Amino acid sequence: MKTKVQLVKFTLITFVFLSIMLFPDASSADHSWGNYHWARTSNPFTLKVVDSNTSDWDDNLNAAMGDWASSTVLNLTKEQGDDSSRTRKRCPMVSGKIRSCNAEYGFNGWLGLASINASGSHITQGTSKMNDSYFKSGYSETNRQHVMCQEIGHDFGLGHQSESGADLNTCMDYDDALGNPKPNTHDYDLLKSIYAHLDSTTTISASSASIAASEEVTDNPNSWGQLMRQSANGRSSTYEKEHSNGSRTITHVFWTKEAAEVCHGCDHRYHDVH
Repeated sequence: MKTKVQLVKFTLITFVFLSIMLFPDASSADHSWGNYHWARTSNPFTLKVVDSNTSDWDDNLNAAMGDWASSTVLNLTKEQGDDSSRTRKRCPMVSGKIRSCNAEYGFNGWLGLASINASGSHITQGTSKMNDSYFKSGYSETNRQHVMCQEIGHDFGLGHQSESGADLNTCMDYDDALGNPKPNTHDYDLLKSIYAHLDSTTTISASSASIAASEEVTDNPNSWGQLMRQSANGRSSTYEKEHSNGSRTITHVFWTKEAAEVCHGCDHRYHDVH
């Protein structure tokens, strides 16, 4: 009898744990992305953003960089990158920098992707991708700015303030209208908290161990690795992939409302989300 009771308790605990992992609370006052951050030896620090966007996204990138640079701990500078269709589609990471890309990645259910490569808790490189297959029609300039602002924000180590669809007046929420093109005060406060301590080394513009081309995380869903968590409304998913050099790439996926509604709890990679 005692064994059965223990088994029931174990099963219940397991169920609760998995529920928390896959369907965490929709909003959080502390919306850092795990404990990921860029290693640096002083504040404010400067990150370079490699611009591999087409000209129609340049204003969005400039605005997002200007907004995030209002933080007291963070400065951003733009570096012109290859904007050929091949590079934009692949959007390869650059050691010590963030690369921003747009391309027609297909009607595959996602609006934006943000990926960071990390060694331990330290971000070594990052990318943000905007899916023109959707943004070329049916989305406003404010919608575009919301997603650009959010994907860049993830690359600093920020998560979402809310994943419920509530409007918190920040690009780091999932407001159903995608109507918030800028960070808010809480985003800046959290950046100060994330970067309050200094490190003895830096990963900014530093050379990190390269990832084999066959292990790169791209727009191909099969390259994203394992689904680690998903919001209750299905709009946000986080994937993780481990590499042979010991690093790992963590990817935030911003799904369309239509894709999420197909099945909130499903891994959208394997369902018809068109």
